[in-house]
Amino acid sequence: MAAKKRINARKVQCHQRATCMPGKVLLPPLHIKLGFVKQFVKALDFEGEAFQEIRAIFPKISDAKLKGGIFVGPQITTMLKSRTLEDKMTETERKAWQALRDVVNGFLGNNKDLNYEEIVNTLITSYKKMGCRMSLKLHFLCSHLDFFQENLGDSNEEHGERFHQDIQLMKRRCQGR
Repeated sequence: MAAKKRINARKVQCHQRATCMPGKVLLPPLHIKLGFVKQFVKALDFEGEAFQEIRAIFPKISDAKLKGGIFVGPQITTMLKSRTLEDKMTETERKAWQALRDVVNGFLGNNKDLNYEEIVNTLITSYKKMGCRMSLKLHFLCSHLDFFQENLGDSNEEHGERFHQDIQLMKRRCQGR
């Protein structure tokens, strides 16, 4: 039996030195949450019960947006509160969804749990089991836990928009590699 590999969010190899002080970096929770939900929905079986439930919750959203995992904040809140959605998930999907909910409530909100590292590691492990891709936002979360403020609820939409623009620029740079 193979030994279980533990993912440690703290141990990451950096190829370059940081260009600014960690205290100056603001990673807005809404955009990170949007990225997590996007990766989760894209990893779902589009013919499965969970995806069909999402389709039923949001009948006016196009199939292209649903399959692409494109949602806004209030829609994510609706999905996180839906018990019927969770009941329609497979066991692997449910564990990943619960880990996502734990990260949203225990790390990306107003108060950071004392065991936030464990919460993030659980999310990464469960996303990996589900087959979710390692998005840039998920990479930022697991690689730079120290960069996050104690109270992420303090960040506003202006910071979020700036972050979104920076992420788009980074994606364009990385596509050439």
